[in-house]
Amino acid sequence: QVQLVESGGGLVQAGGSLRLSCVVSGRTFSSYTMGWFRQAPGKERDFVAKISTLGGNTYYADAVKGRFTISRDNAKNTLYLQMNSLNAEDTAVYYCAAGSRGSYHLPIYDYWGQGTQVTVSS
Repeated sequence: QVQLVESGGGLVQAGGSLRLSCVVSGRTFSSYTMGWFRQAPGKERDFVAKISTLGGNTYYADAVKGRFTISRDNAKNTLYLQMNSLNAEDTAVYYCAAGSRGSYHLPIYDYWGQGTQVTVSS
């Protein structure tokens, strides 16, 4: 059973920064394409960023490009999301997801974390 546990969320003022972490159980973390998603109140879950198995490729939603950075440490089974220049529109529950099927370009996310709340005050 693969488990994903996010941490690092909280309350931050506009313009501030947060770093989210996602620890993945199991021995096959390095074989997963990993992604971050977010869901604001009353809205659908949206894609934020993804990273390839070895970290060499990343892709971002336009809304976060240039402000957020996704990274991973395969030795620690951990995924990160560095979020800078936060604004009120970034307020959401953030989820990490592991894609054990598909490809980097079209991953199938089989496993999800429980989410961590990020609130940006203006």
